[in-house]
Amino acid sequence: MTDLETLEQPEPLFNPFAPGYTDNPYPAYGRLRAEEPVHEHPFGFWVLSRHDDVSALLRSANSVDYRNSAEDSAARLQADAMIEAAGPATGDTLDAYGMSMLDRDPPDHTRLRCLVSKVFTPRSVAALEPFVTELVDAALDRLADAGGGDLIEAVAFPIPFAVISRMLGIPDTDHVRIRELSGLLVRTLEPIGDPDLLMDINRARLEMQDIVRGLIAYKREHPGEDLLTALIAAEQDGDRLSDEELVAQVVLLYVAGHETTVNLIGNGTLALLNAPEELKKLREAPQLAVNAVEEMLRYDSPVQQSRRIILEPYEVRGKLIPKGAFVIAGLAAANRDEAYWGPDADELRLDRPNARNHVAFGGGPHHCLGAALARLEARVAVERMVARFPGLGLAGEPVWNGRINLRGLALLPVTVRETGR
Repeated sequence: MTDLETLEQPEPLFNPFAPGYTDNPYPAYGRLRAEEPVHEHPFGFWVLSRHDDVSALLRSANSVDYRNSAEDSAARLQADAMIEAAGPATGDTLDAYGMSMLDRDPPDHTRLRCLVSKVFTPRSVAALEPFVTELVDAALDRLADAGGGDLIEAVAFPIPFAVISRMLGIPDTDHVRIRELSGLLVRTLEPIGDPDLLMDINRARLEMQDIVRGLIAYKREHPGEDLLTALIAAEQDGDRLSDEELVAQVVLLYVAGHETTVNLIGNGTLALLNAPEELKKLREAPQLAVNAVEEMLRYDSPVQQSRRIILEPYEVRGKLIPKGAFVIAGLAAANRDEAYWGPDADELRLDRPNARNHVAFGGGPHHCLGAALARLEARVAVERMVARFPGLGLAGEPVWNGRINLRGLALLPVTVRETGR
C-alpha cells in the first residue's frame, strides 16, 4: 500500500452517520448552506439545503417513485431489497408496498389523493377537537398524579395514536400490536443497512397489511361512522380505491398519522423548555398557540427530509442535476436558512410573523394531507400543558431516537407543578 493510499479520506460535507448527528444535525445543515447548498454527495445522491431551492423542488414536476431513479442508486437498491426480502405474495393477495400516495406520481397520486381527501376534510378534522382535548386532559391528569415522567410516553405518543385509531375506527383490541408494527414500519423512511432489520421491517409490513385487510373486511360487513368506512365507500366518477390501494393508504395514514405528530409535540415541548422566555410568552399570551405550533414546526421539524427523483436535467444555482438522480430536499435545513428567516433563524421565536412559511409539511402536490390534524393535536397539547403546569421543566437529559429523517425524542423526562399546588 502506498503512502497516498494510507492517507485518511476527507470527511464528507454531509454525513448523517457521523457521531452526534442525530442528536443535533443543525450545525451540519449550516455547513451545507454556507459551503455547498447544492451538494453532490460522493455516494451519488444530491442534497438541497436552502429554503428557496427546497421549496422550488417540492413544487416541481419531479418524481417520488423510486422506480424512476438510476438503477444503481442507493434508493433504488434499498427499495428493490425490501421487495425481495418480503418474499412472494401468498394466496390471492399482493404486497401493497409502493402503492401509497407517498410513493406515487400523477396521475396515480392525483387520483389517490383526491379519493382520500374526500373523507379527510378540514371539517372532519375540526370536529375532533373535543376528543383531542379530552385525551390531552386525561394524559395531563396522569402526568400530574405521577408528579412528572416521560412526556413522550405519557402525552406525545398516546394522543396522536388514539386519534388516528379513533378516526379509522380501529377496535381497541388491535392497538397494542399495531403500535408495535408501526414502530418498525416507520423505519422504512430511514436508510437501512442491517439485513436483519430489513427482514423484520418486511415481516411487520406484511403483518400490518393482513391486519388492515381484516379490518377492511369487517367494515364492509359492519360499516360505521369512521374514516375507514368512508374510504371504502369513497368514489369519484365511478372510481374507487382497489383493495391493495386501500390497504396502502390506511397503513400510510396509520404510520404517518401519528409518528410525525409524536415528534412535533416532543420536539416542540423541548424547544420551549430550552427557551424559558418564549415559554413565559406563551403562558402569558395563550392566543400565540397557533403561531407557536408553526414556529415549532420550523425550528425543529418532525420530518427532516423529503425526496425527489429528477425526471429531466434540473438546474439549481448553476449546477445541473442529471436525470434519474436522487435528491434529498432538506426540510429542516431549509427551515433554518438565515438567507430566508434572518440572523435569528437558529432561535425559537413564537411570534415570528412568517413562521407558517416553513416547509415542514413538504410542498406542492405531496404537501402533507394530515397537516391540519397534526396542527390541531399539537396546539391543544401544548396550550393546555403550558397553562396547567407553570412549573413544567426538564427532569433529566432528553434522549433522541437516533433517526435521521423522522428525528424526534425517545425520552423527555419532565417535572410538573400545577397552579395552586
